[in-house]
Amino acid sequence: MASAMIFTAMAAVVVPAQAGVTRGIVNVRADLDIKATVEQLNQAFATFKAEHSKQIDDVKKGQSDALQALKVDNINAHIADLQAAVDASTIKMASMEMGGAGGQPVKDKEYSASFTAHMKKGEVQAALNKGAASEGGYLAPAEWDRTINDRLIRVSPMRSIATVQTISTAGFSKLFNNRGTTSGWVGETDARPITNTPAFSSLTFTPGEIYANPAATQQMLDDSEVNLEAWLAGEVETEFSYQEGIAFLTGNGTNKPRGILTYITGGAAAAVHPWGAIAIVPTLSAAAVTADSIIDLVAALPSEYTADAKFTMNRSTQATLRKLKDGQGNYLWQPSFQAGQPATLANYSIVDMPGMPDVAANSTPVLFGDFKRGYLIVDRTGVRVLRDPYTNKPYVQFYTTKRVGGGVQNPDVIKALKVSAT
Repeated sequence: MASAMIFTAMAAVVVPAQAGVTRGIVNVRADLDIKATVEQLNQAFATFKAEHSKQIDDVKKGQSDALQALKVDNINAHIADLQAAVDASTIKMASMEMGGAGGQPVKDKEYSASFTAHMKKGEVQAALNKGAASEGGYLAPAEWDRTINDRLIRVSPMRSIATVQTISTAGFSKLFNNRGTTSGWVGETDARPITNTPAFSSLTFTPGEIYANPAATQQMLDDSEVNLEAWLAGEVETEFSYQEGIAFLTGNGTNKPRGILTYITGGAAAAVHPWGAIAIVPTLSAAAVTADSIIDLVAALPSEYTADAKFTMNRSTQATLRKLKDGQGNYLWQPSFQAGQPATLANYSIVDMPGMPDVAANSTPVLFGDFKRGYLIVDRTGVRVLRDPYTNKPYVQFYTTKRVGGGVQNPDVIKALKVSAT
């Protein structure tokens, strides 16, 4: 009876349209599901704190219990799953607000129809030649291109926190002021000798090419009633997100972005930026991260960069840091308290970055800083599709490319936590 009453109440809810988007019962159900997940997360964290405190008390008494430790670890893993679900909803909401496709109508229906015909039969209308038809290529419709970018924002954490710059040339150069201006105090009639002039350095961000090559049989294309653009976008998103996720963290800069981890002191790109490398903060604890080292990491970042600062780490590291407490016994990690908000560490939001290293001796499992100022992603305008029905008959291959580059644009706004070896 109670469940029936809840369903009836939900069915009666009418949500006003916002920003031109009509929200129905499905959207309301989704919002309630997110709210329920957040409530479960906070309940699980409350249980975790109680059980973890009991585990610590037992250890202090010399009564270490393996079953109690296992119980704490299981709750910790459950918290990680719940927080991941909340984070996924948060990223999805953010990408929609940033202008992702998300159900918006296609802006160029005529060209989109021509693109679909090209996918099925290879037909190209000269009047709609917005691609390079003479070369066998065809540019995807703007909506399809936006859909891919929208999905990449959802699955590529670096895209959601870094600056993304669209370019229309082969590269993008930035000029850096290395300062160096000097001044001096003088009397009313004293000479004014020439002072030092600031020096400038340039840094070029050159995009590499990322590709995907999904295929379908000609019969599937002929008979398909599905949205071919959505299908191809999904295939491309899977490949692009995997490749980008690796490159934005560890890429060597050769035909791909330079990964942010390579700019850390001692890394392969430590000398690339004219301002130097990303500074490290040692944990001073053998193969472990302590509460003090997290506080030191936050303190190492100048206060003018902390307003939009975030932590990045993988889920394994989060599980480790979830057990840390400050001097008053308060846990440094706190769960999301409502939909749209990430978990926090020392009051700063956490971004789940799957490719980050685990906590281990000599590793750098945590980055902290303003990534919007710190890391730049450059997208060469447009996605290109080459329809190839000949190479692998009876399959039609859709060779899809996009040129993407990236690198650190300001190493001063990011700090890295390095786990000590001894």
